[in-house]
Amino acid sequence: MAETSSSGNISPRLQRVAELARERPQQALTTLAHHIDEDFLREAYRRTRKDGASGIDGQTAEAYEANLGANLKALLAQFKSGRYRAPAVRRVHIPKGDGTKTRAIGIPTFADKVLQRAVAMVLEAIYEPRFHEGSYGFRPGRSAHQALETLWRKLMEMGGGIVVDVDIQAFFDTLDHGVLRKFLDQRVRDGVLRRTIDKWLNAGVLEKGALSYPESGTPQGGVISPLLANVYLDEVLDQWFEAEVKPRLEGEAFLVRYADDFVLVFASARDAQRVMAVLGKRFTKHGLTVHPQKTRVLDFRRPQRQQHAGKGGESFQFLGFTHHWGRSRKGRWVVQRKTAPQRMSRALKAVAQWCEESRHWALVEQHQGLSRKLRGHFAYYGITGNVRALTRFHHQVVWIWFKWLNRRGGRRRWTRERFERVVRLVPLPEPIVVHSVLRHAARP
Repeated sequence: MAETSSSGNISPRLQRVAELARERPQQALTTLAHHIDEDFLREAYRRTRKDGASGIDGQTAEAYEANLGANLKALLAQFKSGRYRAPAVRRVHIPKGDGTKTRAIGIPTFADKVLQRAVAMVLEAIYEPRFHEGSYGFRPGRSAHQALETLWRKLMEMGGGIVVDVDIQAFFDTLDHGVLRKFLDQRVRDGVLRRTIDKWLNAGVLEKGALSYPESGTPQGGVISPLLANVYLDEVLDQWFEAEVKPRLEGEAFLVRYADDFVLVFASARDAQRVMAVLGKRFTKHGLTVHPQKTRVLDFRRPQRQQHAGKGGESFQFLGFTHHWGRSRKGRWVVQRKTAPQRMSRALKAVAQWCEESRHWALVEQHQGLSRKLRGHFAYYGITGNVRALTRFHHQVVWIWFKWLNRRGGRRRWTRERFERVVRLVPLPEPIVVHSVLRHAARP
């Protein structure tokens, strides 16, 4: 009951902050920290994930909750008095792309996550009215699938276009703190909030027992990091593209961005080349680097009628999918999406590793684990036009399972017939399209 009451009390405060932000679009807000009280922190605690890994202090969400009232009181007192010290984040690495590279993830302590969530709630109320319509990453009520649907719909409406496929080199590692502070100055000048944000930017990073203090970047994994990244790229890219670039273009153009992953699409090849010529300079000016090998301009216009091949033109990758032109069942050229090869390979490697580590579990437990993995894969990659890739993934998972069952200890081997009989009796989840552009198009 306390959580419900707390949530009900918080909404009007955040609405008021949002109203002030809309009423004063050119003015920095100076009195914000007073909105964060014990009820506010309790709501921030409610919104904080409880199943994440623990930080350097080893404290779990369950342990924090055991003495929740006292913990929130102490956290609030430290925050308001300026005595709060941002603990170092624990850095781990997860596979990236095809699995040969890794992405650094920072794991804050649970108490730090709660305070970051509270500050993020205030900042969201300020920045959401300002953020660009084409930005989808880490924003309330927005998702990667909405970004994919917007990209698909606009490409279809325009008949494709000239795509500028951009890769920002090590964005989360190179984000310039000084530039970020200047951007925050434009809207947020509350001393308590800004000092706390500075402490997070300057917090140490603990990796393999060594403590370091990076002078740039914001580690992925922190609650506040995605929002600060959105503030940064909204200014460097989104607002610039909307206010300065588009008015100077000859033809139609649009931007779709999810965190630091984005594409620009132009009706005019000349427009695309002109923007490409200045994009690197724009990023360099604000401490970022456009990856020279991974950034390119490609012709993604709808193929001509005389082209009879199954696929037409070039392709590009965005949010884990390869986008290309292909023929529909009625023979029309449509933008199609399929699971990107690197993502497919990485997912299958993860399944194989899990099957190896779990091969001595009971058969029913293995079935339950693989079922969860398949449903999770289909929940993201189950989009219109991707059934073939989903079916291939399902087929590969089944036979990876069979392979590792045959490497269990004991003399009794799994024959192919025996395995197929079991799978027929207790089948794994079948491929399913979860996100259908056809269903969305049929909405009134």
